Amino acid sequence: MGTKMWAGRFTKETDERVNDFNSSISFDARMYKQDIEGSIAHATMLGECGIIDKGESAKIIEGLKGILADIESGELRFDPTAEDIHMFNEAELTARIGDAGKRLHTARSRNDQVALDIRMYLRDEIPVIKALTAELTETLMKLAEKNLTTVMPGYTHLQRAQPITLAHHLMAYVQMLLRDLGRLNDTYKRTNIMPLGSGALASTTYPINRQRVCELLGFDDITQNSLDGVSDRDFCIELASALSILMMHLSRFSEEIVLWCSWEFKFIELDDAYATGSSIMPQKKNPDVTELIRGKTGRVYGDLTTLLTMMKGLSLAYNKDMQEDKEAVFDAIDTTKLCLTTFIPMIDTMKVLPENMRAAAAKGFINATDCADYLVKKGLPFRDAYKITGTLVHTCIEKGLTLETLPIEDYKALCDTFGEDVYEAISLETCVMQRKAAGGPAPESVKAQIDHSRKALEALR
Repeated sequence: MGTKMWAGRFTKETDERVNDFNSSISFDARMYKQDIEGSIAHATMLGECGIIDKGESAKIIEGLKGILADIESGELRFDPTAEDIHMFNEAELTARIGDAGKRLHTARSRNDQVALDIRMYLRDEIPVIKALTAELTETLMKLAEKNLTTVMPGYTHLQRAQPITLAHHLMAYVQMLLRDLGRLNDTYKRTNIMPLGSGALASTTYPINRQRVCELLGFDDITQNSLDGVSDRDFCIELASALSILMMHLSRFSEEIVLWCSWEFKFIELDDAYATGSSIMPQKKNPDVTELIRGKTGRVYGDLTTLLTMMKGLSLAYNKDMQEDKEAVFDAIDTTKLCLTTFIPMIDTMKVLPENMRAAAAKGFINATDCADYLVKKGLPFRDAYKITGTLVHTCIEKGLTLETLPIEDYKALCDTFGEDVYEAISLETCVMQRKAAGGPAPESVKAQIDHSRKALEALR
């Protein structure tokens, strides 16, 4: 291992166990591109401001571009004994161009360098997650368009409650995903702030131009306080929070897929490419993708908890605890991307079984509310109508009938207001088609939801 950049103060070599404990290159090496791009902008500014010679600035920039090209081609491999990616790049630069490489760190600390790199990395990853979320949103809307009249039971307490359509159900998740996109957009805004120039904690005495670096790197603004610039990890926490909520939505949907593809429901059938079998039971077709998403949701929650716990007791400014930010936020990003990339084609290829959905909707008296509404529309107070309908349901249960098959005589025995037209009023199709209120399950209402959501999606992309 080479001499450490900070070795001047010390008279003894660091214990190898401390080196291993302290090292972060095993996970922060993924920020090599952001580290080099940030260093190029910094070197450009140093040369323009006359802090270092312009010739040396140009030499540094050329050397950094060479390192980037060699890493991406595979010609240059990361040194596992390096402390972190920042030290690796600087040491490699110095080895290539000599003393000029030692001038790169002028007017910069590793504290603000790390803060810059992680912001740049997250800034690159958020659009990728947004694109996947938008793709899933579009997939659900297309599936909804195909199932505007596919009647199914809606549930409360996992009990059949009222008839809806599959399209209406899917559009509920579209609304969740649109909110997820909004949160990712908000997180991006607070991430895209440039901290370089904050120094270790108290900026620098060199006449740097922070706005120039901000401009070169495409940030919206600079951080306004050097203490906060190096110690802020709110943007990491905010992203982990947004991803946790997104994963919660995927997990809820996954739970429903698990139920829907079971023999007890059989509302859908998963494509063979997105299901697995059993090592002992040949008949099994398991929804492992959705089960793993449920499990991995807890993992992302754990990443968020790690970040919150890590930061809760830290005094200003930078503390080494904050090195733990990267593994947690990287894992949250990787896990969410993995789940989305698997979930999207699973939904796109699953087979809907509308007959089974319709059959389930026909059971469980889910048109009872419509029966009560029938009486209300004929002048009865709702509470009286509610009680009469409840009694009718009890009668049906005793006789092994449904509201659709109960004879009109039984209806009239309880209330003379009932007529033959009650059967039309309580048919499942009528129950769904008449719910035309904005946001309701009627096909025309759901079509309006889809149109509105498409416009919202375009605005959020």
